[in-house]
Parts: sequence; structure tokens; C-alpha cells
Amino acid sequence: MTATPRADAVLEGGDLDCGSGLLLLIREAMSPLGPGGVLEIRSRETSVREDLPAWCRMVGHSILDTVPGEASSTSYYVRKQSADDKLALDFAAARDFAWKTRVKWTGGMQAKAYVRNHTFAVGQPASFDTADPAPGAVEYLLSSLAGCLTVGFAWRASRRGVEIRNLEVSLSAKSEDILGFLGVEGSGNPGLARVEGTAFVASDADPEVLAALWSETVARSPVAQTLARRVDVAVSLRVMS
Repeated sequence: MTATPRADAVLEGGDLDCGSGLLLLIREAMSPLGPGGVLEIRSRETSVREDLPAWCRMVGHSILDTVPGEASSTSYYVRKQSADDKLALDFAAARDFAWKTRVKWTGGMQAKAYVRNHTFAVGQPASFDTADPAPGAVEYLLSSLAGCLTVGFAWRASRRGVEIRNLEVSLSAKSEDILGFLGVEGSGNPGLARVEGTAFVASDADPEVLAALWSETVARSPVAQTLARRVDVAVSLRVMS
């Protein structure tokens, strides 16, 4: 016969179900427990038998045992996730995460992008006019790459204990055949032929250390590697009435 788990704390859930406050009480009772701590949850609500395991799977806790008690009560022994459990959940969430954007035409040669809790204006796909009211899509693409490399390098340097006083990335690019985009002649590839630039860094660290950090940053940059391998693009058209 398997021994009943030893609980580090006990929560009397009464007749509450998971949707009417029980989960909040569980979170509060779990908070002072260390990783791997066990909470005994006593409940008379029958729906908890189905809902509590689903919630535990979602947040990473483990149900060690379910033991019938007195007066129609059931004890649920829940082990709080450890640091390794949380890390595994974070990795799983990261692998499955999909970035999303929604862009709405606002008239003329302008559009507005909605990304998470941010909005920004997007101008022409490829613009040559410095007086345009918004950056062109290609400029956002280059800025995305430069931003990814800049912040990625600073983050990796910080993790290695390398102090950075100043950092700037400058990029430029030309289209293989911009006239193909404009539709005035030919059917060449309007995509970028090459992106080139320079990263300027001020630091007292050994140049070889900085060079290795930069190589790692480029190799692990989601944006740089997406551009380098030319990811498949599959965007369909749906006509709305």
C-alpha cells in the first residue's frame, strides 16, 4: 500500500470550485512553499476532481495523490513545481510560441501595424522619399535586424560579465531589382541582394572576446538567420464581402 504524501501545508477548500475562488486560494497557499513543497487541498466540490489536474498540468504542478476523506471530502496532494519544472515549461512555451502581427491599411500609402500591445505606422514597401510620414517596410526589416543584433549582443555580453559602454549597429541594403517591385520593367527579384554593415562597440574587454560574442550573436539571431536562409512565405488572400 502506497503511503499518503506528507503535506507541508493544508488548504480547506470547502465547496468552492476552481472557477469561483479556489484557484486563488491555492496560489496564495502555494506561495510560501519552496520548490517541491506539497500542499494538501481538501475539497467537497466534485468538479475539482477534473478541473484541478487540468490546472496543474497548465502551470506545472504535480498531483501526487487523491485520497477520499470524511464527510464527502477529498484530499488532493499537489507538489509545487521546482525550478527545473518551471524551466522546462518555459522552454516548451518558447518552442510553441508564434509571433503575430496585424496590419490595417489606413489609406493612401499608409498602414498601421498592431503587435502585442504596440502600434506603429508603416509607409510604402520601398520608399525613396525622405519626406515620407512613416518608414518603409524594408526599413522596418533592416531596423528589426539591427535591433535584434544590438540587444542580443548586449544581453550576451551582460551574461558573460562583459561591460559595454556604447553599442551601435549600422546597416544598409540594396534590392536585387527594385524595378521589379515598381512593375516598370522586367520581372527580377525585388528582394534584398545583400545586407551589410558594421557594429560599433566601446568596451575594455579583449577584442577577441568581443568578436566571439558578436559571431555568436549573429549565429543565434532569429532575424539574421531568417534572412540568411530565406524562410518560406505562405500568405493567402481571402476576399471579404
